[in-house]
Amino acid sequence: MGTDGHDCAQLRALAALLAADRVDAALEAGLMEVHAEAGACAPCVEAWAQVSAAQQRLRFAWAARERYRAREARLARRAAERQARRIKPAATPSPQAPALPPAVAAALARAKARAAGTPRT
Repeated sequence: MGTDGHDCAQLRALAALLAADRVDAALEAGLMEVHAEAGACAPCVEAWAQVSAAQQRLRFAWAARERYRAREARLARRAAERQARRIKPAATPSPQAPALPPAVAAALARAKARAAGTPRT
C-alpha cells in the first residue's frame, strides 16, 4: 500500500498493461475501479497519470458509443414511422357499386331522364 491508501503494485501493474497497449487486460485487472487520489505517492505519480488518462479516454469513448447507439435507434424509429406513413393500407375497392336507397335511385332516374330530354311519364 502507498502512503495515501492506494495499492502501488496494482497501479503500477495497470500502468504497465496500458504502456503495452493491453487495454482489455487492464480492464480485467480493475482499471475502472482504481480511485487513487491525484496526490499519489511519489513513485506512483506517473503510473497514476497513465491510469487516470486511460480511465478518462474510456469513459469518453463509452459515452460516445452510447450516444451513437441512441442516435441509430432514433433514426431507425423515425425511418420505420416514415415508412409506415408511406404504406398505408389501401381501402379494398368493392367489385360492385353499393346499392342506392330506392328514393335516391328514383331521383337519379328522373334527373337522367330530364338530362336526356325525354318527357316525364
